[in-house]
Amino acid sequence: MNPNELIIRFETVDRQTEGPVTRLVGFVRARNLLPLMDAATLEANPRTAKVGQITSDIRESIETTPDLFPFKTKGILVASANCKELERRRYHMTFENPAIEGILDGGHNTLAIGLHILSVAGVEPREIKRLKTWPEFKEAWDANQDKVKALKAAAASGEGGPLDFLVPVEVLIPSDPDDDLRFEAFTSSLFEICAARNNNRQLADEAKANKKGLYDHLRVTVPEEIAKRVEWKSNDGGDVKIRDIVALSWIPLNLMDLPDGVSKPRVVDMYSQKGKCSAAFDALMEHPEVSKQTGDGTFELHSQKIGKALAVAGIMPLLYDLIYREFPGAYNESGGRFGRLSSVKMANDMKTKPVTAFSKTPVQYSYPDGFIMPLVYGLSALMEANDDGIVNWKVEDPAKFVKDSLTNVVRRYRAIIEAFSGDPTKIGKNEGAYTIAKDAFETELLKLGAAV
Repeated sequence: MNPNELIIRFETVDRQTEGPVTRLVGFVRARNLLPLMDAATLEANPRTAKVGQITSDIRESIETTPDLFPFKTKGILVASANCKELERRRYHMTFENPAIEGILDGGHNTLAIGLHILSVAGVEPREIKRLKTWPEFKEAWDANQDKVKALKAAAASGEGGPLDFLVPVEVLIPSDPDDDLRFEAFTSSLFEICAARNNNRQLADEAKANKKGLYDHLRVTVPEEIAKRVEWKSNDGGDVKIRDIVALSWIPLNLMDLPDGVSKPRVVDMYSQKGKCSAAFDALMEHPEVSKQTGDGTFELHSQKIGKALAVAGIMPLLYDLIYREFPGAYNESGGRFGRLSSVKMANDMKTKPVTAFSKTPVQYSYPDGFIMPLVYGLSALMEANDDGIVNWKVEDPAKFVKDSLTNVVRRYRAIIEAFSGDPTKIGKNEGAYTIAKDAFETELLKLGAAV
């Protein structure tokens, strides 16, 4: 049996069909969920399960009131496009497309049950305590397969009392797998069903957009060392928020003529209303002139113009970090005293040393991004959209240009900081600050052209 294949045995099960979807709903004993732990992932779930109060409460219910547990929880929702009914209420399932098949909802239930199983299998409590996320759990699950198999054998011989509790399980399968139209309708419905189920827990808009594939192209344009830090899914452990990446993408996207019905966010939204930037990005990426919707409900980018703009956007996080590192020195060289600003903290005075937002590079100062968001937006002066609407850089090396020109840029930009008495929030929300920053970069670009 391959890793994405399993057999689940129900204690009780009903079959319900409506349109292209059939639902198997019933109770499964915990010992019969072991194959699901082996085979299924949470890739189809928009969020990654994370240890917290929810999982603690679930484990407590299992340990203290196992008879009531199936009535206290919604259980686990699974989808399988390839499912065959066997004898004795057993079902053979294959997860061929992990992006839409597997565990759609109930990730925290699955994680809590899995942690309970590891505990009764004899895994050290201190080892279980260090597991905080689903990926960490899966690693521990695989590493302790000998103990899990021994527990499974004991349960099969009638000695598995701790795993006798029931778990509500729903399995969504095609109502008619041999009918191509109904089968396609089934796979297309899985995303919508998954999103609706998770909506009950206020699933973040970014998690939904990620599941739809709206960030797939942006993900590959961002440098790998940053992409691996992004929280593409809720609770997946990333220390970079996707909305911060998306907000920066609007710097090149703002230079383009967008499809009808797609509105550009205001420049200040990149600082103060990043949720609006995310919503506008989603609307853009879902537009039929930009992306095509696939049979499984995800979107694939087909607009070359948007693809080129996102390629430019891919290096914006590195340029943001560069400006964050260089800005204090440029401010001092331009005649200011950066350390005197009330919201600035020196690294030497901090227990937790400051780092840049995306590449996590150590820096000498910690300060709010309201100071530099206008400067980051000002980099749009170094970009242009040609006659075909393709966005490109006007300079060969944007990073070098920033290093060479930032002091002169800040010399002009410093006036806005002084005008607002060094209040970063007011600066970040003032459209004039963005105009001044862009004009300053344009002036330095003109100087470069004149020198050449």
